[in-house]
Amino acid sequence: MWRNIASNALTFLVVLVFLFGGVLIWAQNEYESEGPLAQAICVQVDRGSNFRNLSEDLAAEGAVSSAVLLRIGADYAGKTSQLKAGSFLVPEGASMEQIVDIVTRGGASTCGTEVVYRVSIARATVQVRELDPVTGRFVEIAEFNPAEDEVPAEYTEVKSEPDTRYRVSLAEGVTSWQIVQELNQIDILEGEVEEIPAEGSLAPDSYEVTPGSDRGELLARMASAQERILAEAWANRQDGLPYDSPEEAMVMASIIEKETGTADERFLVSSVFVNRLEQGMRLQTDPTVIYGITRGQGVLGRGIRQSELRAETPWNTYVIDGLPPTPIANPGRASIEAALNPADTEFVFFVAKTLDPADGHNFAETLAEHNQNVAAYRALEAQREN
Repeated sequence: MWRNIASNALTFLVVLVFLFGGVLIWAQNEYESEGPLAQAICVQVDRGSNFRNLSEDLAAEGAVSSAVLLRIGADYAGKTSQLKAGSFLVPEGASMEQIVDIVTRGGASTCGTEVVYRVSIARATVQVRELDPVTGRFVEIAEFNPAEDEVPAEYTEVKSEPDTRYRVSLAEGVTSWQIVQELNQIDILEGEVEEIPAEGSLAPDSYEVTPGSDRGELLARMASAQERILAEAWANRQDGLPYDSPEEAMVMASIIEKETGTADERFLVSSVFVNRLEQGMRLQTDPTVIYGITRGQGVLGRGIRQSELRAETPWNTYVIDGLPPTPIANPGRASIEAALNPADTEFVFFVAKTLDPADGHNFAETLAEHNQNVAAYRALEAQREN
């Protein structure tokens, strides 16, 4: 009898072990396999929250099949104590394993509300926007010009939310003076900046910041980024260019930046100016004249007068030979690369195709061709005036 009992007990134990092993295999597969989420969602983790609260919220959202299994998996992976506060994008069909990784890896929030301080050539704006997790696109909540408009309630409200993200976005072609002026107006930053960085030394880009970030440190980040971009482009430059230093290439890049907003034309515009330098022609470019008038402090806001085209300033390339002494703006990476890798052309002239700058330019090798292009442009101007 005891032998039968022992045999039955052993059989039961073996079955139990197999069942337990089967449950473990099922649980692991359930934890690692594609989840039930039909479309992406934005999950907010509040400060002081825990995996129990999060798992129940995810189960209610239909993102996981089992709140308990999510907690067990996170605990087994040793990530229970690594939960981060913030707003996180959970993609469609994310597994429990992926979700745990998303909410514990740290770094900036990947969705939710974002405030973007845009510094553009003509004006500065503050945009409050929110990521739509389904489309992956930002939806604008509010936008205003801090110098002219009343601060909207939406901006004040999101500033009180702990997971709001902030970034400063610089447009290509803005001047250092413009950047400093606008940074000093951003109310979440600290540390007044009085000295204007050298023109061309700041990289146009989007920079993540946090409330209390120091303006001087942000400018240092911008300068460091521009140094890296210029060094890389200089190392990969074409042979035989008419520049004696990276600094001269930066001057050319700034002119290219101000002469065209059309990305695919930068290398053609670069070829025109390089050809002019090599042939001993003056650059004769209006943006340098404007910089000689404004010194980069704002937009001219009117046409250039004939007297200004003849005026002797260090930047007036209708008067001076070669390059001006400094850049006339902060060029982006594309213009820097174009300055150091111009297209192989014989072009020495160009003029706008239409009255819309986005339509680009007509390029010419001879003065006769250029005069024809100019005449076509003047005809468009005359039509508009009539």
